[in-house]
Amino acid sequence: MSIRAVLLEKLTAYLEPKFLEVENESHRHQVAAGAETHFRVVVVSDRFTGLGLLSRHRLVHEVLAAELAGPLHALTIQAYSPEEWQARAGRTSDSPPCLGGGRNRSLAS
Repeated sequence: MSIRAVLLEKLTAYLEPKFLEVENESHRHQVAAGAETHFRVVVVSDRFTGLGLLSRHRLVHEVLAAELAGPLHALTIQAYSPEEWQARAGRTSDSPPCLGGGRNRSLAS
């Protein structure tokens, strides 16, 4: 089973999302072709109502702990309550650009 499929399955089972998008963004990074290491998740769930951003991210990390400990290198999370999603009219933000991790010397200065 692909990493994307696992992420979809786990997030659906635990968060019962109103909307869920899981996008493999590995191709935007310096990884081998066909890699499944960098993902973007947009998830709308009642479970996020009343939770702050950090608590929402912790919840997603808890659900995906095994993947984050293994094959998953990076995860961009956009987590909204249904009310926030409606107010945003379903608009999401782009993931930040890849800076090459430790290979980008300009960040070290």
